[in-house]
Amino acid sequence: MKKRRLTREKLTNWLWGYSMILPLLLGLGVFYFYPVGKVMRDSFYNVGAFNKSSWAGLANYEKMLSDSGMWKSLGNTFSYVLIIIPATVFFSLVLAALLNTKIRGRGVFRVIFFIPTVTMSAAIAMVWRWIFNGDFGILNYLVKLLGGQGHYWLSEQATALVCISLVTIWMGVGYNMIILLAGIQGIPSVYYEAAELDGASKIRQFFTITLPLVTPTLFFVLTTTVISTLQIFDVIYMMIPAKSTAMRYTQSVVMYFYRNAFEFSKKGYASAIAVFLFVIIMLLTLLQMRLQKKWVVYD
Repeated sequence: MKKRRLTREKLTNWLWGYSMILPLLLGLGVFYFYPVGKVMRDSFYNVGAFNKSSWAGLANYEKMLSDSGMWKSLGNTFSYVLIIIPATVFFSLVLAALLNTKIRGRGVFRVIFFIPTVTMSAAIAMVWRWIFNGDFGILNYLVKLLGGQGHYWLSEQATALVCISLVTIWMGVGYNMIILLAGIQGIPSVYYEAAELDGASKIRQFFTITLPLVTPTLFFVLTTTVISTLQIFDVIYMMIPAKSTAMRYTQSVVMYFYRNAFEFSKKGYASAIAVFLFVIIMLLTLLQMRLQKKWVVYD
């Protein structure tokens, strides 16, 4: 009798538990799992206008191998990775360390640096597009005021990608700074007290205590920044016109996916691009998970 009552209790708990997470599971199924499955399925079809499809097999993936636009976009994406990730992680860590000290007005500085994170990326991109404008932008005004020569920053090959990277860095530093600040504040103060008794300077304390013990948080920031940078899209879309000559030198893989899907009506080929990017992100994330054992300190 006792065993039967326990079974009913487990069944009741099971039903209540799954009923609580059912809305979340339905949301994930409709908005995440189904679209992922649909994209994977469409990558093996020729899907054109009005979703008319025909079996293509591996033709979309074969086309990708010989598509110079695709490989140029992939090269641009890794250029963003090489510029954005080191700069974002470095400035986020430096700001987090500085704002963890007892400086005057640090609460105000935290809010100022965090504002870009809670501002719509479209609004930020439009403001920076005006700043970089070659005809009446404020940047060219300042350059000419100092005796320099203005540029069409978002049209020239040498500067367009760098400008996109700078805006992305500016947008991402605040969020990562808050995450790293929380990680730094989680380090026990006894370590710093012992270091001060031994006569260690603040810089030495940072490199021997703060930096090693914040590596778990730093690993999280690095992983999420890599993923978000590989998916860069909105800033490019808002700042670079589709017909601009700079589009070839700035468009990312996600931007190339978007153009194929919604401008050229090649949804099957765009789906293959999305699957390819998914595989790249997954492999890089797995690589980071393997390498973190060599530099992340869990204490």
